[in-house]
Amino acid sequence: MPHLNLVVLRFPDIERAADFYAIFGLSFAKHAHGKGPEHYAAEIGSSVLELYPQTSEESGTKHVRIGFAVTDPEAVVAKVEQKGGRIVSALKDSPWGRRAVVGDPFGHRIEITEGTK
Repeated sequence: MPHLNLVVLRFPDIERAADFYAIFGLSFAKHAHGKGPEHYAAEIGSSVLELYPQTSEESGTKHVRIGFAVTDPEAVVAKVEQKGGRIVSALKDSPWGRRAVVGDPFGHRIEITEGTK
């Protein structure tokens, strides 16, 4: 059975993006492969989230939606606006548990659900 092992998002400011995505408990390291651009990468279980520079409007990924299961969704949602994001759908009970949808400072939407404690 295949599993997702890589997600790449593009941003006009990868430093600010790495700072924002750290609120989900991610720890980023800066990388560059060969002659490719510097970018950030964080391991999430057996997957990697990479934050690459956006080189043009067409190379943007803001229509991609990702999700994180976190142990304390209230704390994460509270930090979103502090880091320049916005609340799209407030935290509430759903068939999938406590859930909110937020936007990062660049327009990506992120689903936050309560994970196992």
